[in-house]
Amino acid sequence: GIILVAINPYKQLPIYGDAIIHAYSGQNMGDMDPHIFAVAEEAYKQMARNDKNQSIIVSGESGAGKTVSARYTMRYFATVSKSSSNAHVEDKVLASNPITEAVGNAKTTRNDNSSRFGKYTEISFDRSYQIIGANMRTYLLEKSRVVFQVENERNYHIFYQLCASAMQPEYEHLKLGRSQENNLL
Repeated sequence: GIILVAINPYKQLPIYGDAIIHAYSGQNMGDMDPHIFAVAEEAYKQMARNDKNQSIIVSGESGAGKTVSARYTMRYFATVSKSSSNAHVEDKVLASNPITEAVGNAKTTRNDNSSRFGKYTEISFDRSYQIIGANMRTYLLEKSRVVFQVENERNYHIFYQLCASAMQPEYEHLKLGRSQENNLL
């Protein structure tokens, strides 16, 4: 298969805008510089040409930019398919991120917001290859973090968020205290 190695520059670069999407749209793999849009275009063309499902695997270490790469891929599909969602499908699919990140992200020694779970996102297309929906499945990788954390690391964010909300009237019945009182640190 096709492999693209990308590096997270930790800053915005002008290589992901609509003009770049349109430059890669319809191009053959290898005709242009390696890019996440070239991988997305190849998958889109293969889906349309062969009428078969395609997969793009985005993997890497903590902080490598996996979520951002997936977002760019979804935006590419939404734009080139001229989806009725008008290129905002990535916003709709990623709208669940605050919840999944609260439950599945934690502070590690390498990353303050490290995903400790995997994610499978399925984008559905109609017969004219326009996006009609998406489904995201997550799976927890690090269950042990609930009961044990390495020194200088933290439990899942949700526990700290709940404790920070302990004084809110709607949470009084939960009898929450500060994170230090609940041995979360």
